Amino acid sequence: MNVKKLGQALLAGTVLAVASGGAWAGIAATKHNLSNAGLGTQTNSFSGTDEICVFCHTPHGADVSANPPLWNRTLPDPGTFTTYDSLGTTTLDGEVLGVGSVSIACLSCHDGTQAMNVMINAPGSGNFNPAGFTLAGTWTGPAGTAVPPGSLAYATPSVVNLEKDLTNDHPIGVEYAGGGCESVAGVTCTPGPGVTNDPDFNAATRTAAGVDSWFVDVTGSAAGRDKSDMILYTRAFAAGTGPSVECASCHDPHTDVNPTFLRTSNAQSGVCLACHVK
Repeated sequence: MNVKKLGQALLAGTVLAVASGGAWAGIAATKHNLSNAGLGTQTNSFSGTDEICVFCHTPHGADVSANPPLWNRTLPDPGTFTTYDSLGTTTLDGEVLGVGSVSIACLSCHDGTQAMNVMINAPGSGNFNPAGFTLAGTWTGPAGTAVPPGSLAYATPSVVNLEKDLTNDHPIGVEYAGGGCESVAGVTCTPGPGVTNDPDFNAATRTAAGVDSWFVDVTGSAAGRDKSDMILYTRAFAAGTGPSVECASCHDPHTDVNPTFLRTSNAQSGVCLACHVK
């Protein structure tokens, strides 16, 4: 079987998984499939390419300053965002870092400053530009509605266009449980008096002893972290290297088995209560 036929077979398998109620169908069946070969589930589609991954990733020439692998978009200036901590809330008791890690990559689309067909290394020979290459093509929105040229392809005003003001969004770049997990030597950091600044959180777990890769165990899998757990991204705080809450802590951009790409079901506020003890 040649590569093209293999890809077609894999895509057919994805369609079958969706049709049969498969638990994980993959990105092809989600709204993050922006290509012209979408399955009809995406909000917008772009005529310029049938590739799916290229809107975010590239095998060559990536921006390696972003946390996600091989990022294919120019990153916004972290200093241009207004974050939740600027409100002066007394309930935010951990250090807050500037926008970065995986969140800055998410915001390279969702801050509303550049069209989604702007990428560093676009499909085709000669379509590389570190400052951003605009791939030619036409965007269409739901039910075939036209999207204005040069727009971000948000066919209607939407909360997915977060813009630069993040004060009305969940804090990102913030120490989990108010800080304290940085100094924990074991594989589990259980909030409580003398351990973390805020006991009203569930325990955070390292993927392995001595490895600073953290998650909140939602599924209780003996195999360790899986796609339904809440991932905490390691960042350097004043107290040391420790777990940080970022955009992709709650959202998995590659599957929408739960609405809005949530990692776990939010029935009975399951996403909130995965981390918060209330």
